[in-house]
Amino acid sequence: MRKIHEILRQRYELNLSYRAIATSLNVSVGSIAEYLYRAKAADMSWPLPEGMSEQALYERLFLPSQTAGTKRPKRVFPDWAGIHQERHKKGMTLQLLWREYRESHEDGLSYSQFCEHYRRYAKTLTPTMRQVHKAGEKTFVDYAGMTMEWIDPNTGEIHQAQVFVGTLGASSFTYVEATATQTVPDWIGSHIRLWEYFGGVSEIVVPDNLKAAVTKAHRYDPDINANYQHVSEHYGFAIVPARAYKPKDKAKVENAVGCVERQLIAPLRHRTFTSLSEINEALQEGLLVFNQRRFQKMNTSRQALFEELDKPALKPLPKERYQYATWQRATVNIDYHIVFDKHYYSVPYQYLQQEVWLRATDKTLECFYQGERVALHQRDNRPYKHTTLEAHMPANHQAQSAWSPERMKRWADKIGQETKRFIEHLMASRPFPEQAYRTCLGVLRLAQRYGEHRLEAACKIAYDAGITRYPQVETILKNKIDTVPETAGVVSQEISVHTNIRGPEYYQ
Repeated sequence: MRKIHEILRQRYELNLSYRAIATSLNVSVGSIAEYLYRAKAADMSWPLPEGMSEQALYERLFLPSQTAGTKRPKRVFPDWAGIHQERHKKGMTLQLLWREYRESHEDGLSYSQFCEHYRRYAKTLTPTMRQVHKAGEKTFVDYAGMTMEWIDPNTGEIHQAQVFVGTLGASSFTYVEATATQTVPDWIGSHIRLWEYFGGVSEIVVPDNLKAAVTKAHRYDPDINANYQHVSEHYGFAIVPARAYKPKDKAKVENAVGCVERQLIAPLRHRTFTSLSEINEALQEGLLVFNQRRFQKMNTSRQALFEELDKPALKPLPKERYQYATWQRATVNIDYHIVFDKHYYSVPYQYLQQEVWLRATDKTLECFYQGERVALHQRDNRPYKHTTLEAHMPANHQAQSAWSPERMKRWADKIGQETKRFIEHLMASRPFPEQAYRTCLGVLRLAQRYGEHRLEAACKIAYDAGITRYPQVETILKNKIDTVPETAGVVSQEISVHTNIRGPEYYQ
């Protein structure tokens, strides 16, 4: 608020010093001196003409004077919408835009007036649009608060679909899709489809602090979910989570979520969906219109801004699409195999008893030791089967720990002939004897829990039944099937002759 009127009054009416006026009005002494100098140059006397406003006084002192019979030339103001749009481009500053404006209009606004008018214009826009985001710099992602119902036609069960929303900072170009959950696989899958919809990748992604993105929120050093971090490395973007309880950090997507809920989700509330694909089809139809609709206070649309600002600045997509992977720890067993999803995969025998990390996708399984990949297999979903590479085997199929088929047989022989016969049967049922080591060890150790005598009986039953798996032998012992006498059975009684019995001749 200007205080020129009060400065003149205190100086000429109260005869106060510059310093006293500065203390009274909280204005610098230099500003007071300039106002008084301009008043003297404009031949302004005290008291001022009655009814003169503060704005009129300011124009009299600071704007060019008008002579009788002439009109002051009207200044050409910039196109503020164009200035606001240009400001989103990389390397652009208000000073550079002002210089370009003055090159075309020598008598135009000064730099300070240029900034002042621009800020006034920016305040007329929505809060989100006031923020300055560089083209291709940031993508804001979140889930909408509203969910969408769909009914499983087979079971009649009602499901709640989650709505993922991603929006670019500079253009507000938006992507929307429905997913079954907010878990890591769905979260990452939505990101993959988001980048493919944009046709490129921004430099930064700003998520909320949901568990799929941030395992432990922290203002300065949040812990990013490992799978999400791998996605960022694959696509080449940085993850910068919004601060907890600071929605203004992601105001762009907060505004987009509100628009999506009002303009896309709410209009579909009366429709009945029977699958996620139906929901996404309806959302995509609305999204196309949403991105092409003009802003209320800007003569442009999200689609137009995207084509002009963000699209040229986005980084290209990687050559290969990211494959979601599950990470799991495992210990290499004495048979130089690890187990994942009930299937056994070989690892080089040098890593016996070592802890390794497994990375499994839909198609492959990788094994890492101290950050280095030591094994790669095609996924095999057959339970309790083995995938073994000959290169992983030691010489003569013997593990470094000196386990061998002979050692297994000697151990079994100490328990009894039936146990030895069953152990030989187990090793013969595998392509390589080493693949049966794990099962043999489990069977032999059952003697410690149930006793050698019972294990002998159980092995006989298992051998006769053609059993080749440890859990089946354990079930025999748990249910005490080995204790049932072989001769036990139900004695059938001969049925006496009776007139009501038809006899075998009846069925001929």
